[in-house]
Amino acid sequence: MAQRFVVQVGDPILRKVCSEVKNFNGELCSLLDDMKTTVRAENGAGLAAPQIGVDARVVVVDVDEGFYELINPVIVYQKGEQKGPEGCLSVKGKQGTVIRPYKVKLEYRDRRGKKHKLTAEGFFARAICHECDHLDGIIYTDKAVEVYDIDADGNRIASKESTGA
Repeated sequence: MAQRFVVQVGDPILRKVCSEVKNFNGELCSLLDDMKTTVRAENGAGLAAPQIGVDARVVVVDVDEGFYELINPVIVYQKGEQKGPEGCLSVKGKQGTVIRPYKVKLEYRDRRGKKHKLTAEGFFARAICHECDHLDGIIYTDKAVEVYDIDADGNRIASKESTGA
């Protein structure tokens, strides 16, 4: 398990629609292990394969509900609405306010290729939507109603007001 480099906005892979995973093998298991190491080292809530330069429909989510490995995830249902702050390991120094569904249901495969269904609500649903967007080349800033700078502690940096001079 190795920590991988997280690519930043501007890298073309972040705008790519990722390829479906067809081979459930040792290479996929290594990728998932590395993604787990990376998301935890970076103190993230989730990580998508393109964020570490890999063209594959693979996501990991690490939230209060647990650690999830989602291969070829498809959101099949969404309900409600929530508005809240989001950041991204590939957009350092920024945060934004994004509107997401409150509840989602998805289908996915595990590392062995077995099909699963999952229902998520609240922050868990937000994290899944955020990471699944990465698989289609969408970054949270594309959907944000506002984007602002944050400091190293994650606090919003007040914008300087014009003095009119």
